[in-house]
Amino acid sequence: MRRLSVIISVAVALCGAVCGFTACDESVSFTTNRAALLSFSTDTVQFDTVISTIGSSTRQLMVYNRNGDGLRIASVRLQKGNDTHFRVNVDGSYLEPESGARAYDFEVRKGDSICVFAEVTMPENGQDAPVALDDTLIFTLESGVEQSVMLAAVGQDAYLWRGKVIDSDTLLEAGRPIVIYDSLSVKEGVTLSMNPGVELYFHDGANLWVHGRIAAAGTMTQPVVFRGDRTDRMFDYLPYDNTPSHWGGIRLEKTSAGNLFDYVDIHSASYGIACDSSSTDTTKLTLTNSVIHNVGGEGLGIYHCRAYVGNTQVSNTLGHCVAVVGGWAEFVQCTLAQFYPWDASRGDALYLSNRWLEMDYPLEHAYFLNCLVTGYADDVIMGNLKDDQNDVDYYFGNCVLRTVESEDAARFVNVVYEKKGDQGTGQDQFKRFDTDNYLYDFRLDSLSVARDKGALEWAKRYPTDPYGVSRVSDAGPDAGCYEFAPGE
Repeated sequence: MRRLSVIISVAVALCGAVCGFTACDESVSFTTNRAALLSFSTDTVQFDTVISTIGSSTRQLMVYNRNGDGLRIASVRLQKGNDTHFRVNVDGSYLEPESGARAYDFEVRKGDSICVFAEVTMPENGQDAPVALDDTLIFTLESGVEQSVMLAAVGQDAYLWRGKVIDSDTLLEAGRPIVIYDSLSVKEGVTLSMNPGVELYFHDGANLWVHGRIAAAGTMTQPVVFRGDRTDRMFDYLPYDNTPSHWGGIRLEKTSAGNLFDYVDIHSASYGIACDSSSTDTTKLTLTNSVIHNVGGEGLGIYHCRAYVGNTQVSNTLGHCVAVVGGWAEFVQCTLAQFYPWDASRGDALYLSNRWLEMDYPLEHAYFLNCLVTGYADDVIMGNLKDDQNDVDYYFGNCVLRTVESEDAARFVNVVYEKKGDQGTGQDQFKRFDTDNYLYDFRLDSLSVARDKGALEWAKRYPTDPYGVSRVSDAGPDAGCYEFAPGE
């Protein structure tokens, strides 16, 4: 209640300015005509999925009087009375449980309005599946007419982990999501495994620190999800889950090796996966059939270690979508798409370097095969490569690239260079690109320049795309992680 009190105190003050309270006027008349009714900004105050026992955000309802006379509201009450899980404030008055969750005597003069604020705390329901809960806010006018607005929410039970340290081999099963506070750590020498359908919700600032090993094995229909714990909306049309930087990210520490991420979905973070420097003799990361999307830093940072990435989308990041600094990395059938909408100073789709923090790191192997690398800028591939000691080895084979055309025929083989404005390039080559609602589908449209540009040699490593569409059954494989499918 204290949290709601603070929010309401500020909100009522603001609402008063917005509503424009009418000054005292003895000549103002009020009607008891039963045809004179209130109007509402919505007929249902809808809360998004709320984690059980954790209070929701505050939702607002506006109550208008559009009649020629004032209206008096005799009472406002919650239908379930003291059994309700909703908390409501009407024009500064709480619907207190002690009074049966009701308040009395409100005036709404003609052309005026009042504000209603609501929150909910969902009880634990003992189930893995979400459970719906509702109540009705009933306005009884002086005329005796009753009007109502529905309050509706969905509760989701979850496991709450605070500062959790995984110190022995552990397997997570699908079921209730796990909400992470104060970060989650995996100790050196320990494996944290995740079965299909596991969902980790990270609170603001929480990270996954991996000193040991992650084995996340999702499926096409049940990915393993890493996301923020904000389940509400910034605006009616925009869930917080569609916006970046609501949690930290995943860091594979120096001692971490053998990490496997298959069919994982990482989004709304401050960064995606950061791979710290370690020996290139051992594979640090294998990332396949996955998505890293909409993060406020680098999507995938590979710093002098060994990594394989296949059938994977890395998109819309404030930093570089992918940064490879030294080490050994290979990308096959990947889409790197830099269309970050929140800041024009976004990074590159791909950044290559053999120098980091004033130190040289040989770029032993950076191969991109059947990949699509695109974005808003004319050139989305940049780097800092000094080849004085012949310690740079990179290669692009059968890729579609938005960059300056290279004369290096040994390193750029069967490459198609995107030209800005050409049909089927940039954002115009994708199935959905909704910048109003921040919804993206990076599967290929029929006009995409990436169609049939891949090589069968590389496509055989991933004969189907992450949606199960065959790459080897038509005229030729497409560049990028998605194969065009007619009629989708």
